[in-house]
Amino acid sequence: MELMLEQFPIVVQSLNVGFLQTLKLFFATLIGAVPLGLIITFGSMSRFKPLSFITKIIVWIVRGTPLMIQLLIFYYFPGLVLGKPIWGSGETGRFFAAAVAFIFNYACYFSEIYRGGIQSVPVGQEEAGLVLGMTKSQIFFKVKLLQMVKRIIPPMSNEIITLVKDTSLARIIALQEIIWAGQAFLKGSQGISGAIWPLFFTGVYYLIFSGILTVLLGRLEKKLDYFR
Repeated sequence: MELMLEQFPIVVQSLNVGFLQTLKLFFATLIGAVPLGLIITFGSMSRFKPLSFITKIIVWIVRGTPLMIQLLIFYYFPGLVLGKPIWGSGETGRFFAAAVAFIFNYACYFSEIYRGGIQSVPVGQEEAGLVLGMTKSQIFFKVKLLQMVKRIIPPMSNEIITLVKDTSLARIIALQEIIWAGQAFLKGSQGISGAIWPLFFTGVYYLIFSGILTVLLGRLEKKLDYFR
């Protein structure tokens, strides 16, 4: 017990550094995937059949394969083809590769949620907008979008909470996020070796962060109750 108390400040400091990397990956993914997902939705719903077909195939492939494999492909494949890594070296390069892979993966998932939200809005509202002389873009942004947002909050919340835990997959390309930091003390780090409790302690970080997000997303959902 005394040994654990001596190790605790060292472990917490290391986990805080790893968790900061986890937070960076989480927010980078959200910032990139939320708008990209909407663009992919427009592509999959396009009346231009080749674009719609290609977009749907890409979404199908991304949703049908493990994120871990996608991380490995994004990180290693360009270097194998071009003969040199395109992401740069070190932790920064690994972070960029992970962020791009996560953004693309979650954008495809978000696109299906967007599509379901858009298609759930009654067709009569679009017809009413056309009768009033509104353009299709005006109908989407002024009529459909607000109602779509209300409908997609619950499934989006689930995906966002899942993203918190999925960030741990980035360690497959040696990105030093919080799980990597916790596992390092099991293998040997900063004079500590064979300690498994730091790895379990990382769960506390995930629980607290997921709890905060759950509360915030719940409040957002209540604020959008005006369509009920």
